[in-house]
Amino acid sequence: MFDETIQALAIRVLQGCRERGLMLVTAESCTGGLIAGALTAIAGSSDVVDRGYVTYSYEAKTEMLGVPRDLIMKHGAVSQEVARAMTAGALKRNPGRVAVAVTGVAGPGSDSQEKPAGLVHLTAAMGGTTRHRVERYGDVGRQAVRLATVRDALELVLELLKDEA
Repeated sequence: MFDETIQALAIRVLQGCRERGLMLVTAESCTGGLIAGALTAIAGSSDVVDRGYVTYSYEAKTEMLGVPRDLIMKHGAVSQEVARAMTAGALKRNPGRVAVAVTGVAGPGSDSQEKPAGLVHLTAAMGGTTRHRVERYGDVGRQAVRLATVRDALELVLELLKDEA
């Protein structure tokens, strides 16, 4: 299911966390658990992957991660603010971990010109550091957007680990 690039990135994330004695938490919306899936597809990942939250609905983001509903209503579920709140919520519930979160519009199509298909916000956080990236993959198909998001989320975790080394 995952191509060689994603597999290699997942291995590097696991190694990077392992070397630092860190556990990792995922908080996923548009990828529906694929980031956790890519990591756990690697044998021995259980010493790094702690847990994953699939928070597809507004309610799930609020109940499972503590994302304030008014924040979602003000900025929309697909926003930097909500992505940051997702990682913050994951870390609050799982202190001392590395968290990665994604929220976006996988498509096909979108009901909003402001938030077109392929728009994804990604965040990775640990300690007091949060990195954010916004990607505009375009309306390239649901699976392509989701897999590109997994790839970029793993890259973002690696950037965070490098920054915190």
